[in-house]
Amino acid sequence: MKNLLTFLALALILNCTKTERIEVVKEFDGPQIQKAVAVIHSVGDSDISGTVNFGKTDNGTKITAQITGLSKGEHGFHIHQYGDCSASDATSAGGHFDPDEMQHNSRDAEKRHVGDMGNLVSEGEQFTTTLSYIDNHIFLEEIIGRGIIIHAGEDDLTSQPSGDAGARIACGVIGIAGK
Repeated sequence: MKNLLTFLALALILNCTKTERIEVVKEFDGPQIQKAVAVIHSVGDSDISGTVNFGKTDNGTKITAQITGLSKGEHGFHIHQYGDCSASDATSAGGHFDPDEMQHNSRDAEKRHVGDMGNLVSEGEQFTTTLSYIDNHIFLEEIIGRGIIIHAGEDDLTSQPSGDAGARIACGVIGIAGK
């Protein structure tokens, strides 16, 4: 019965506007998710690995990424619809996660895809690329089971629908993390 209630609450969250989703998350009586993690794996010939951690804070969701193997430059970084990395080019992860049907934009924009997380900026393959910021569009309850994609090129933050960031070179699935 508890699993059914959790499923119904999550279904409600995914069919709401951002404001409505915030209220549903606040009222949710099921187990509260405090942390999530995605373990990142290579796609194709890339040699990329790492983790993306998500944690609840009073100001939003803290996102912390540590990725190795990225070539020098900027790489598009997004939450995608599905937690499916099974296709050889990771297209099985679908498009950007966008429950509010917004335009693609930067992670700092008020109107954007929920999954728009900007770019990872790499110094080169021998370095670990890191990113840490607070996001007030992302709620853990609605991203569990979705995919993280890292792209070969820079997200221009304006091209629709996905930022023209090129091939998918790494993928991971977001899961609930322990305490």
